[in-house]
Amino acid sequence: MEGTEVRKLAELEDDHWWYRERRHLLATAISGLAPGRAIDIGAAGGGNTRVLREHGWDAVALEYGAEGAEVAHDRGLATLRGDATRLPIADASLDLVVSFDVLEHLHDDDGAVREVRRVLKPGGTYLVAVPADPRLWSSHDEAVDHIRRYTRQGLVDLLERGGFDVQQVQSWNVLLRPVVAVRRRRSNGSDLEDLHPVVNLGLRTIITAERYLPVKSLPGVSLLVRAQPRG
Repeated sequence: MEGTEVRKLAELEDDHWWYRERRHLLATAISGLAPGRAIDIGAAGGGNTRVLREHGWDAVALEYGAEGAEVAHDRGLATLRGDATRLPIADASLDLVVSFDVLEHLHDDDGAVREVRRVLKPGGTYLVAVPADPRLWSSHDEAVDHIRRYTRQGLVDLLERGGFDVQQVQSWNVLLRPVVAVRRRRSNGSDLEDLHPVVNLGLRTIITAERYLPVKSLPGVSLLVRAQPRG
């Protein structure tokens, strides 16, 4: 992702409905885990890293690009610059790895998964979020440097090849999928934009309602996975 997109993300993420809900999903996913050492791969402005720290984790933001690393550092977060396929982390040293909306940017997503397997302790947790369904491919994906969108089975296969047992797979942004599909067919760039407060509130209300509905197995705009190292 280009530096301008990273800074735009950082400016939007505190209030934007999509980023708020993604932080909620992360907080829910870690709620039953004992805090330890964690890394947030592809942290950009560090919104998810802050969630980890607020829940007691010794968390580091890792960013490949200078812009994202600078934004995270300026927010007072412990920050590393590094490549997701060559993590600057010792073997079996982490309790948790968060990789939200990262793998779709990487040519070598298999290599990135293997690296996470290397740095996680036995019994550690890998939380992954990726954009779902190649049929939703649009100019938005091109604008934010996506290489692919994932099917549910394709993501499970990727993690299992990398040495993980997949514990849970769920869709999110299910209710708004039809709206997203129509909007992206008509758009010619990134969806990262500041929204009118009323629109933002309406979308936030819809995505919040999704928490309480039995829709996690239905097609959505994103996939969220929890996995552990095998063996």
